[in-house]
Amino acid sequence: MYADRLFNALERNEPAPGQLLVAAPDILVPHYNRSVILITEQLGGRTYGVDLTKRSEMAVFNVMPEWLPAVAKPQALYIGGPHNQQAALGVAMTRQGVDIEKYPALSRLAPRLAMVDLREGPEEVTELVDGIRLFVGLFEWEPGELEAEIDRGDWYVAPALPQDVVSSGSTDTWSDVMKRQAMPLPLFSTFPRYIDEDN
Repeated sequence: MYADRLFNALERNEPAPGQLLVAAPDILVPHYNRSVILITEQLGGRTYGVDLTKRSEMAVFNVMPEWLPAVAKPQALYIGGPHNQQAALGVAMTRQGVDIEKYPALSRLAPRLAMVDLREGPEEVTELVDGIRLFVGLFEWEPGELEAEIDRGDWYVAPALPQDVVSSGSTDTWSDVMKRQAMPLPLFSTFPRYIDEDN
């Protein structure tokens, strides 16, 4: 496939918390099609992340109403991935000038981008952020698994921007991220969505 050759020819970033995994334009796994996964943690050789592109039909108001004032529009839960879907995870764009390191409820991923400890409660966080996205579930890669997928050309690794996490419902996050990468990736930003003919 051309995408693996394309991605393998580009200069690579190392996958790390605060980086994005951008799915190859012709990735063959339907679940990953046009996915943009934010890496949230690396622990014990495993890599964890949440998909920024999969919005559910479940309103935050119905399940976590206390967080509603802090949640960015659209105020729906996002499906972070297939693992551990019983737990919610928060990622926020912090306000300008907020020193993430000073607040126990926040864990820095990148400039103005932080994980939110939802156990702290919204009163500890709302005034610190310009928006939170709430995810149920996550992706998990065993040691060496993600590296093999990157070597195969399934993913391009790129820095995350805070706006990627709290983008509006009308935003095509995959296309927007591709547009800001080095050439020739912007040329593929309009690549059509994979259609699973079996469904």
